Amino acid sequence: MPFEIVHGDITKIQADAIVNAANSDLQRGGGVCGAIFAAAGARDLQIECNQIGHCETGQAVITKAYNLPATYIVHTVGPVWRGGDNNEETLLYNCYMNALRLAKKHGCTSIAFPLISSGIYGYPKEQARAVAENAILDFLEYQQMQVKLVLFQR
Repeated sequence: MPFEIVHGDITKIQADAIVNAANSDLQRGGGVCGAIFAAAGARDLQIECNQIGHCETGQAVITKAYNLPATYIVHTVGPVWRGGDNNEETLLYNCYMNALRLAKKHGCTSIAFPLISSGIYGYPKEQARAVAENAILDFLEYQQMQVKLVLFQR
């Protein structure tokens, strides 16, 4: 199946690319970002992120995956939830679509996403999941890739 939703730890998922819910300065953060940095090897990953420098909300950049079971980390910056009337849905959709396009450009045939913006950025989880599913299915209508949406389970 080209798209599946799984529960687990994204840092343990085997895929060509793992997606990081990044901040715009590409600095190690908390939540999924902190977990990805820790599992990848925070020092080396931070050096590469510092060389890139910045990523706008809705856009994506790519780095090596270092110690993760992947080749790449695609970093995308989700929107902070401000009630839903500040273009959040479009920006979140763009996160998924731009990450998928960037992974495809780098030859990836599989990718794993967290639920972007649903942690400290406050995007309501059900709405974030619907946007994720729509973007992924729109992409898969024209492209081939194995896509996992990894929901964190405590």
